[in-house]
Amino acid sequence: MSYGITAIVERPFDRAVADVREALAAQGFGILTEIDLAATLRAKLGVQVPAQVILGACNPPLAHRALQAEESIGLLLPCNVTVRAVGPDRVVVEALDPQVMAELTGNGRLRPVADEAADRLRAALTALEAA
Repeated sequence: MSYGITAIVERPFDRAVADVREALAAQGFGILTEIDLAATLRAKLGVQVPAQVILGACNPPLAHRALQAEESIGLLLPCNVTVRAVGPDRVVVEALDPQVMAELTGNGRLRPVADEAADRLRAALTALEAA
């Protein structure tokens, strides 16, 4: 099973991050957390890596439905979306496929929630590629 949903976009990193936020919002996701992975590794280890952020995306109605199906699902939330520079104007955007949560728990009641979340994440990434 693949564990990610991926899009590659041709634009500067900062613009791509803003566009990802907008595309996720259009699908009902808010950003609960943001981790600047490159800055953290630079500060903690003194290493340089290309720009990369991890966005913790949450669609509250879907999160609520998931919690109703599996009360421990909070361990696997929010949906992580990474934005990673791979060139001066080339960015890879990846989202954890929500189907992984359904598979990992073995709880079939999560499948419809994971299906909808995956559809919404795919729609956001497709919109990014089309913009």
